[in-house]
Amino acid sequence: MLFSLPADNEIETKRVLKSLPAAHAALAELKGIAASMPDQSILINTLGLQEARDSSAIENIFTTNDDLYKSELNPRSYISLNAKEVQNYIAATRTGFDLISESSLLTTRTIIKIQETLEGNKAGFRKLPGTTIKNSYTGEIIYTPPQDPQEIRNLMTRLEKFINDKELTDFDPLVKMAIIHYQFESIHPFYDGNGRTGRIINILYLILEKLLNLPILYLSSYIIRNKSDYYRLLQEVRTRNNWEEWLLFMIKAVEYTSRETIDLIIKIRELMMHYKYTLRNNYKFYSQDLLNNLFKHPYTKIEFIQRDLNVSRITAANYLNQLSDDKLLTKKKLGTANYYINDPLFRLLSER
Repeated sequence: MLFSLPADNEIETKRVLKSLPAAHAALAELKGIAASMPDQSILINTLGLQEARDSSAIENIFTTNDDLYKSELNPRSYISLNAKEVQNYIAATRTGFDLISESSLLTTRTIIKIQETLEGNKAGFRKLPGTTIKNSYTGEIIYTPPQDPQEIRNLMTRLEKFINDKELTDFDPLVKMAIIHYQFESIHPFYDGNGRTGRIINILYLILEKLLNLPILYLSSYIIRNKSDYYRLLQEVRTRNNWEEWLLFMIKAVEYTSRETIDLIIKIRELMMHYKYTLRNNYKFYSQDLLNNLFKHPYTKIEFIQRDLNVSRITAANYLNQLSDDKLLTKKKLGTANYYINDPLFRLLSER
């Protein structure tokens, strides 16, 4: 069953309303601690890679952190097809973030562009019937989304208005995010990439609502750990109108993931301070740009240092080789080129 937008305010039950303050407090703390980072692109890059991997894993697209970081070293020569899919997710998130930053709107056009970047095609909304959602274990059809192309377009137009028109409803933004996610997944407007597109929409909506400044809160790690509940509760809204449990699940996901991300950022910041102290006191070539590079890229390379520090290739190689000799980085080969691993950062990110 598709929800008629705008919604009945009765879905904001007492249990739902009681769950909101803790989630908002965690989001506000996350927003503040993210602002304390010297270069916020560090968070977009490192946390974004992890979200891309987790969100793809929900769709059974699996890759290792090693493959993921190697694929960033050489985008034209991906280590695996799955790593390429994950890199597409990163690009799609950045595309969406750039577009909503320009327009302060999350439009159908932006959603299509996100999915287009994810899938690498311009298929757009579904035009042919036959799409169904099946139980991944039994193959049983559990839900049939709208099939008529005009109905899909109309539903997406109404969803766009629901997202952007603040006069339509006074729902709490976290409740509204959960409604938007349900509605988008139930419309299922694309042939492929609906789940990943929907999870990108979640973070973009929180940015639109100014609950965050950057795309750094990613719910996929929580969803993948509670995957059966996620799909069960989505389906229970369709079959039983069980909004309360769905909303509680998504609000808890925001709170839990915010707290987890806060903890990770604190650890990254502490590790950065350790490296800053070591570099500043032992190397004449220390700079904040060098430190930022080593934390923006868990696997870095000479070209990244050249670009970020505006130095020659020889100088960049000398910097990295010195840090490798002194065990601050680990030097390895990929094809004929060298790359350099920030091992403590890699371990920190992999512990998630």
